[in-house]
Amino acid sequence: MADPILVAKGEREIHLLPRMANRHGLIAGATGTGKTVTLQVLAEAFSDLGVPVFMADVKGDLSGISSAGGGNPRVDERLATLGIAGREFRGCPTVLWDVFGEGGHPARTTISEMGPLLLARLLNLNDTQSGVLTLVFRVADDHGMLLLDLKDLRAMLQFVGDNAAQFKTQYGNVSAASIGAIQRGLLALEEAGGDRLFGEPSVDLDDLLQTDAGGRGMINILVADKLLHNPQTYTTLLLWLLSELFEQLPEVGDQDKPRLVFFFDEAHLLFDDAPKPLLDRVEQVTRLIRSKGVGVYFVTQNPLDVPDEILGQLGNRVQHALRAFTPRDQKAVKAAAETFRTNPKLDVEEAITQLAVGEALVSMLDDKGAPGVVERALILPPRSQIGPITGEQRKALIASSVLAGHYEAAVDRDSAYEMLKVRAERVEAEAAREAAEEAQLATARGEVARAPRGPRRTTAKKREPGSVLDAFAKSTARAVGSQAGRSLTRGILGSLFGRRR
Repeated sequence: MADPILVAKGEREIHLLPRMANRHGLIAGATGTGKTVTLQVLAEAFSDLGVPVFMADVKGDLSGISSAGGGNPRVDERLATLGIAGREFRGCPTVLWDVFGEGGHPARTTISEMGPLLLARLLNLNDTQSGVLTLVFRVADDHGMLLLDLKDLRAMLQFVGDNAAQFKTQYGNVSAASIGAIQRGLLALEEAGGDRLFGEPSVDLDDLLQTDAGGRGMINILVADKLLHNPQTYTTLLLWLLSELFEQLPEVGDQDKPRLVFFFDEAHLLFDDAPKPLLDRVEQVTRLIRSKGVGVYFVTQNPLDVPDEILGQLGNRVQHALRAFTPRDQKAVKAAAETFRTNPKLDVEEAITQLAVGEALVSMLDDKGAPGVVERALILPPRSQIGPITGEQRKALIASSVLAGHYEAAVDRDSAYEMLKVRAERVEAEAAREAAEEAQLATARGEVARAPRGPRRTTAKKREPGSVLDAFAKSTARAVGSQAGRSLTRGILGSLFGRRR
């Protein structure tokens, strides 16, 4: 059985039981109160147990976890206060990821893998537009047409829109206005750099579940300081990863330690303005993913940022200081205090506003899964470096990674765009051949025939990238409808169900 993780020390030592770590958790507190250091301490401990970790670096200072600490007066002072001597400082095995491919290995997914539900949130679509997007995905899924990047989705949108009447009976109405709104959303996403999120090779979950040669769990850090400029892209990517973990990992039940621990920083961005259907599915995934051996830890400023249905599932809690300068702040402090199991010796509501930096109210699940009595304690300092590594250290870390070179080169294999383009060219050629045959028959009968009006020929060079389907006839829709393809199925959050590679 894995040894308990020492998290904090007050009147007594407070431990997190590894076999209860998949019951999820919460790290909350105002800016500058020590949430990042708490996250770092927990990540180190999980890595030492051989548990891989995934977390996002939203402020750019978590990369220091890859280097040994030491030489920090504040850390030395904290160790002396806690009575800890001879502490070994060391870094953790670390892999850096970056959607933009600048500060880490490129982190990509595909349009098909993400699915319509998450993509609709990413594009800020209303209910009607989301319904049309779901319809377009259904047409593609039913006929095994993968949508890998934005040009695939644009081509599919144009195809379905141009042949809406042919799909109406089986799939429902297709609004031209909604097709246009989705296309405009894709253009805005591309201009903001969001197109870098889509393509291949996409992130393979097996690469997030690695341990090093010494058996320590890899800490996967998503470089997110730039990505956070587009909060919905940030939250959508993390939701997709959670969805993939839920859909692909096998059931394992409660084990001695988690299979992976997932830290969701700036969690309030996930829940802000999220539609009720999405929140319901996030709640369902959070509830069920523990059976896959995954622990999810939300990191946010206030516990009230997290919906009650999800907050109730977060058994391991670390609450740093909250501010109470206004009546609204005081109400939030009171509500946060009420989420803990009462300690007769502690006025939790008062203590929340008095906590020093690095101090917290801590409550961990006991060996029976019940929340422990909340206690005021000092969080242990990390063994690794507090703060970011240098640019040269970052380059060396990326170059020495076992994944170096695997994700850097993008791949553009044949997918919906190429399939539909070939089909359009085939239809043009067939129409031209039929027109030529009719002309020959007319000549043979001695008729004076007018010059046949075949399809207008335009070279690929003169066409815009999104208009390769302009020559599609109605018969093309029927041809796709009869295509023998493998239908794709989707899970709770809309991602592809099961292995797809």
